[in-house]
Amino acid sequence: MIKSELVARLTARYPHLYHRDVERIVTTVLDSITKALAAGHRVELRGFGAFSVKTRPSRMGRNPRTGEPVAVGQKRAPFFRTGKELRERLNNGKSPE
Repeated sequence: MIKSELVARLTARYPHLYHRDVERIVTTVLDSITKALAAGHRVELRGFGAFSVKTRPSRMGRNPRTGEPVAVGQKRAPFFRTGKELRERLNNGKSPE
């Protein structure tokens, strides 16, 4: 599902809300999560999961074409760990409402 599909589903589920307001809400939530992660914070949504940032150390990689060693710098990457409730819903086969 992409962001526009999420907005469309929420608009259909809550017809008393305007499409533009739902879009603004979804964008605000995602922007807030992104800003928190960029600042190095952890974002936990109970029952869903937790977003955090993992630091990958610099290393020596290989150019797949030539096989030559290449220095790969340190990186920060987003990491998501599912919550217990989400894992149980996925494994028990319960479909969302």
